[in-house]
Amino acid sequence: MTGFGDRYRASVDARGRLCAGIDPHTELLEAWGLSVDADGLGRFADICIEALGLAAAVIKPQVAFFEAFGSAGFAVLERVITGCRGAGALVLADAKRGDIGSTMAAYAQSWLGDASPLVSDAVTVSPYLGFGSLAPAVDAARAGGRGVFVLARTSNPEGAQVQLADADGRTVGQRIVDDAAAVNADGSATVGVVVGATRAHGLDLSALRGPILSPGLGAQGATAADLPEVFADADSSWLLPASSRGVLRAGPDVAAIRAAFERTRDEVESAL
Repeated sequence: MTGFGDRYRASVDARGRLCAGIDPHTELLEAWGLSVDADGLGRFADICIEALGLAAAVIKPQVAFFEAFGSAGFAVLERVITGCRGAGALVLADAKRGDIGSTMAAYAQSWLGDASPLVSDAVTVSPYLGFGSLAPAVDAARAGGRGVFVLARTSNPEGAQVQLADADGRTVGQRIVDDAAAVNADGSATVGVVVGATRAHGLDLSALRGPILSPGLGAQGATAADLPEVFADADSSWLLPASSRGVLRAGPDVAAIRAAFERTRDEVESAL
């Protein structure tokens, strides 16, 4: 079984280091002239698949914006996952799931199990019930050559209260990175981390040996030029900056969205 790290590197080598977010905000649906209902969501999704599926190495649908439309929204999300994977992109489901025991195992099967209609190449997870609580997801990901991305140092200001708290001489965020690095010691790069690009993060990422999802380009204020300084101690080959609204605001024209994505991707590649 090919490990997630091999699949990730093959994809970014072919398509570049930029994760394309698919975030169907109400404001975007309206800006594209679409109805704020399941029909509008479906049209939005189809445009994104066409524009980004063949261009992006990794595509990150934000699950919450689909979930808001109930079962119809999940049906559209299934279409996004299938369509983008079919076009050759890796799909990272931005679900931020986290729980314990059998519940975490059920989340793992939902997003990482071969039999699930929502199966993705990776999923975001929250470690704040303890990193060990993520074991079912880590095990499922490793078994399937898939990945999990663990929240470590998020871009929201409120995150600092928890993520920078002292935990036996290390910050909580650093302990998460260190636990991820321990899993990745087998060379699989099963566990990535989420570290925002909008500010200095204060983490030592040098031993991670796995992907670093870095949201914040565009709408949240970070630029490609900021990346070398913010991630000075990280192996840039693992860095995966992400942009959603910054690219999607070019829509609804498919060619314009793809051009906005390619322009941002090229800026990232030049900066790194």
